[in-house]
Amino acid sequence: MRTLNPSEFAVKDRYAMLVGTVAPRPIALASTIDGTGRRNLAPFSYFNVFSIDPPVLVVGPTLRGRDGTVKDTLANARENMEIVVNLVDHAMVQGASLTSSDYPSNVDEFAKAGFTPVASDTVAPARVAEAPVAFECRVTQIVELGQGPGAGHMLVCEVLRVHIAEDVLNAEGRPDAHALDLVGRCGGNYYVRASGDALFELPKPTSGGLGIGVDAIPQDIRDSEWLTANHLALLGSATAMPDETDVNEHKLLELSDLFMDHEDDAVALEKALFEEAIQRLEQADVDGAWMTLLAYNPG
Repeated sequence: MRTLNPSEFAVKDRYAMLVGTVAPRPIALASTIDGTGRRNLAPFSYFNVFSIDPPVLVVGPTLRGRDGTVKDTLANARENMEIVVNLVDHAMVQGASLTSSDYPSNVDEFAKAGFTPVASDTVAPARVAEAPVAFECRVTQIVELGQGPGAGHMLVCEVLRVHIAEDVLNAEGRPDAHALDLVGRCGGNYYVRASGDALFELPKPTSGGLGIGVDAIPQDIRDSEWLTANHLALLGSATAMPDETDVNEHKLLELSDLFMDHEDDAVALEKALFEEAIQRLEQADVDGAWMTLLAYNPG
């Protein structure tokens, strides 16, 4: 593994290293206005939710990398302490990217990107009608992280209103990840689309009690050539290993064909059992995987 010291890199190289590795990042399409009411719209992937009570988002505009000057979003936030954070779905990603162009302050990025401004309920900046979700926010703090080119600033944004499109909510009224179809920012020109096959479910390990942990897995299973770190962690999420009675019953009812097919080849049998266990793990059948692995040597 290569070890790097960020302080030894030029700003542009440091930028490429950090944004190319800390990815994907959600995108805030930030709407602000200046003191004369002129609109500005700009995307930021230095963005996330940081608190639930109070509800707080943080957006991180940086100073321009070429000369350290202040971009419009930061200047407007300093002046008005208000912002609307719009989320970016796949249908609007090209327009959101277009707003990243360094237009002069008197240019309306809503018009340039073809987005529709909608009056907010509690703040002066408009929200984007095309966005699946928009957060009206009061900027409560601006934290300066540096002063030179590329230096970041944290806009601490308290959420006052949330607007969510009806068609991205499920039957329970909660956001549906597939319907949201959000995009995330990676390094260079790369983005990721958070929908379809890119989404997978991972139940929280704490939902059914404390898992036994990888360190409790028998050494011969832990050291096998077939199981990955993810497989081992799944096994470690079980709250208990199955007892010998359950293992023997599983062997008789579920694995008898495997044992008969490989009764004269212990190596082939072991491999077949591990393959069966992996298939069960990929189907979230952790108990079945455990019983399959222990069936080879229940003791």
